[in-house]
Amino acid sequence: MQSPTMPAPEEIALLEPFERIGLDRIEIVASVTHAEAAAAALAREPVWGFDTESRPTFVAGEASDGPHTVQLATLDRAYVFQLHDPGCRAIAGALLARTGIVKAGFGLHDDKRRITHKLGVEPQDVLDLDTLFRQRGYRRQMGIKAAVAVLFERRYLKSKRAATSNWANRQLTQQQVLYAANDAWAALRVYQALAVTGSFSSAAPAGR
Repeated sequence: MQSPTMPAPEEIALLEPFERIGLDRIEIVASVTHAEAAAAALAREPVWGFDTESRPTFVAGEASDGPHTVQLATLDRAYVFQLHDPGCRAIAGALLARTGIVKAGFGLHDDKRRITHKLGVEPQDVLDLDTLFRQRGYRRQMGIKAAVAVLFERRYLKSKRAATSNWANRQLTQQQVLYAANDAWAALRVYQALAVTGSFSSAAPAGR
């Protein structure tokens, strides 16, 4: 059986843009009080879109001290946890260590490793969406841009400038906030689109 083909970059560039979650539905979480409220809202959902951002390193051999933000999204809202405050950091870690809620995203191997190092927790029920595309026969690694193109026939917008910006800043720009939140929110949209087709088990292996 022939494996499905992935759209070429030039084909994706011709597609209409994929919708984004706006600033009015994104919360910057930087305090314990706000983190507790966000955690209560997130606990009501069975699946979260998940991603992290780390300040980039530009010197060979330099170790990253990230992540500097953890993003968790529901369909209605996205939460960007900044990890400067110890209490906020602890709540973010507890959310990621919580079992029974799927955390779905792309390319999460490094994210998990950095979270364990920085937050001292082992993320549970993490689902790398690339594995679901491999179940469907895709042989190349699937990222968010290709996944959105395949499932929605839309072009996912990613800013290289935002990706390589300083995520350790206490005051994030609007561009950074949109970039971070939408990576998690779009991952959830992809998860749900795959779940609707019934082509995979929605349960993520615990602790993976």
